[in-house]
Amino acid sequence: MSNFQNNKSQIVNPKSENWFASWFDTPYYHILYKERNYREAQLFMDNLTLYLNLPEHAKVLDLACGKGRHSIYLNQLGYEVLGVDLSENSIAEASKNTNDTLHFQVHDMREPLEAKFDAIFNLFTSFGYFENETDHLKTLISIKENLSEYGFAVIDFMNVNNVLENLIPEETKSVEDIDFHIKRYHIDGYIYKEISFTDNGENFNFIEKVRAFTLEDFTRMMDEAGIFLLDTFGDYKLKKFLKKDSERLIMIFK
Repeated sequence: MSNFQNNKSQIVNPKSENWFASWFDTPYYHILYKERNYREAQLFMDNLTLYLNLPEHAKVLDLACGKGRHSIYLNQLGYEVLGVDLSENSIAEASKNTNDTLHFQVHDMREPLEAKFDAIFNLFTSFGYFENETDHLKTLISIKENLSEYGFAVIDFMNVNNVLENLIPEETKSVEDIDFHIKRYHIDGYIYKEISFTDNGENFNFIEKVRAFTLEDFTRMMDEAGIFLLDTFGDYKLKKFLKKDSERLIMIFK
């Protein structure tokens, strides 16, 4: 199925600086998460762009775009969109949808791009992957540098308080005849997800590791980066953020 089958066991070290580059670049990441709700994603983009009152043909950056599901829909809404991601495989797949106003490229979110954007979206908990705390701050500073004078940025993160309260320690998900065995736990300020499975006689083990940032953590980092937090929401319908009950932590800033 992929070059990951060359070895008897594939293991991603959670202490690796770039563990996400390995896991997100495999076909198995996309198989496991293939059932993501696309209509919900579109509804979120509808609500968000309406709230931000983006100008016609606004330039939008989809930061950590994956295969480009949000980028493609934003482009269909009439915006000029650039989707960037560290995963070469994801960008290769997303690039099949390229047109005059929709482009994709491999890029590290810690580094600013040369262009300026009217809106920068970092969606679906695509933040908090780095081992070094300064890299999270570098990402926020890069976002700030890439915003136009009147631009807005959005980070759509998990609500850590709600996630920890409802954490499912173990479960098995069967997708495309693969049984993904998943373990979740919280250690030293990170939420871990261990994913193990067998495919074609080969054993695979991957780990997702995301910093358990709270709103207070983001507020502190944004202050340090010289960013102004304008509003927060708790779900994709842009309802009020509730510290314990909201599923998402959606932050609007500039």
